[in-house]
Amino acid sequence: MRSVPDFSIEKNCGKKIVAGLDEAGRGPLCGPVVAGAVIFKKYNFEDMPVISDSKQMSEKQRDIAYDWITNNPDIVWAVAQCSNVEIDEMNILNASLTAMTRAMNKLNVKPEYCLVDGNKMPKDMIGESVVKGDAKSLSIAAASILAKVTRDRIMRELSKQFPQYDWEKNAGYPTQQHLQAIDKYGINEYYRKSYRPVKERLEKNDNS
Repeated sequence: MRSVPDFSIEKNCGKKIVAGLDEAGRGPLCGPVVAGAVIFKKYNFEDMPVISDSKQMSEKQRDIAYDWITNNPDIVWAVAQCSNVEIDEMNILNASLTAMTRAMNKLNVKPEYCLVDGNKMPKDMIGESVVKGDAKSLSIAAASILAKVTRDRIMRELSKQFPQYDWEKNAGYPTQQHLQAIDKYGINEYYRKSYRPVKERLEKNDNS
């Protein structure tokens, strides 16, 4: 049975201003990793749409939730990213944590406590990491939706420049069709050159 996130962790952490943080885009071969940060100023909403782990939601559900979150005066939110170049420089884990720190710092209300999805906390961030947090905390789930929707929209925009890769459909993930497109059309400036499928192809080209 799938767990439904609620505000239990937020209410029980002993702090009033609690931010949820999550990222999207660790697995793709290209594009940025995007983080979301969300603070709910109150915990009772009569009109809240479906908010859950963004990966378990349909695109339509995510878009509805995104609009509700970003237009709600009782919610403080921000998104931030690390580019593919930064991912290659600092690795994807550090880039994900950096993107979350950037998102937290963009909030116009400073959180007293941060709930971070996963098992790692960014440096200098006060709070706790929550494994599978987007299935437990509504703040984290909301952050995951912001991150996922924002990143998908970035990849759709980039796809207009590079339609041959179908990024608007695969979001940069290493599908068979995507890998075939890379083999046919090559690697452009948005690819993560430290990722194995990309790195192997670059090395193969260098040795040919």
